[in-house]
Amino acid sequence: MSDDPSYFGISCTLKPSPARSSSVLLLEEITQRLDAAGCSGDTARIVDHDVRFGVTSDEGDGDGWPALRERILAANLFVVTTPIWLGHPASVCQMVMERLDAFLGEEDDRGRMISYDRVALVGVVGNEDGAHHVGAELFQGLNDVGFTLAPTAMTYWVGEAMQTTDFQDVSPLPEKTLSTADTMVRNAVHLARRLRAEPYPAS
Repeated sequence: MSDDPSYFGISCTLKPSPARSSSVLLLEEITQRLDAAGCSGDTARIVDHDVRFGVTSDEGDGDGWPALRERILAANLFVVTTPIWLGHPASVCQMVMERLDAFLGEEDDRGRMISYDRVALVGVVGNEDGAHHVGAELFQGLNDVGFTLAPTAMTYWVGEAMQTTDFQDVSPLPEKTLSTADTMVRNAVHLARRLRAEPYPAS
């Protein structure tokens, strides 16, 4: 196993591939920094997979979640990006959090919550205020289901209220969003490396 952490990132955009998406663009910016830090991994748009509504790890009947769940658990770092809609995370993101709820009842072979020792990162985009609110919802949910969050665990961009400019339309991309992504990745990778070196003890 490599000494460098692996990652899996998901975009909760409502737009299937190959449509342009601000949350996909932000995910790409984050994962480029993870790559530069020595990590390796891949990403997915949730809407490109037939993920069913539910709160179990497998809702059956061709559910696309089990394969995504395996990719989440195979990685040391889990990146979630979402747009803001009506002041809240996208409905796709809420569905992901509901599927992650199954982790509350699942244990690894050491008796710990199955997602322990994994570090979460968050990216939020929108053209209205609300990034801190959305981040707070995701931080709480991800922490509840066992993920660890490093300091500065979110980067975001929100445009002027009641306007139509998206993150993907800004050129050059906002320096503060990108420099915060730099800090977020640096902190998360350091934490992931420490957790690999000294895993949480079994209960």
